[in-house]
Amino acid sequence: MKSSIRNNHPHPEETVNDWVSQVIIRKGKRTDLPQMEWDGEFTHLRQIYANTYKRSRAGLARIWVVEFHPQVIIGQVLLQLKSIREDLADGVDRAYLFSFRIKPKFRSQGLGALLLTAAESDVQQIGFHEMTLIVSKVNERAIQFYQQHGYRITAPERGEWVYRDHNNERHKVVDPGWKMVKVLRRY
Repeated sequence: MKSSIRNNHPHPEETVNDWVSQVIIRKGKRTDLPQMEWDGEFTHLRQIYANTYKRSRAGLARIWVVEFHPQVIIGQVLLQLKSIREDLADGVDRAYLFSFRIKPKFRSQGLGALLLTAAESDVQQIGFHEMTLIVSKVNERAIQFYQQHGYRITAPERGEWVYRDHNNERHKVVDPGWKMVKVLRRY
């Protein structure tokens, strides 16, 4: 797979979603990290983004972004290839998808499906055959999206995790969820 994908809209005469043909889905770069904070909404996750970028440089993670207009990030997904939780990402066969986001005003246009497909194709091409994720039990829209794209609920998750914010303060999150899994087709 190329490191970027330009979405070629199948019907250029259509104007309603014509802007979608202008997006580029590509691997994230260090210079994308500030924009992944979405004008302050996700500043508290700065260290997670930075650590994922460092892990991507070591071949242990991936970052994909949706770029609209030159250098405007409107979507993102992070992937762990290896995790301490091998049931999520074992470094060999199973990858873990997280922080999957499309900015609200760009949703319901097919960008999420394009981004998800790019992430799945990427891990398939490096030999992974399964994608896992954890989705909040109350995020019915996301659960439905993932199910429409071949993911199935396999187990409940306590949804407890800890992170350090941009001020290096420790935070504990409790958001019960569902573990979802998709078996990716083999090349």
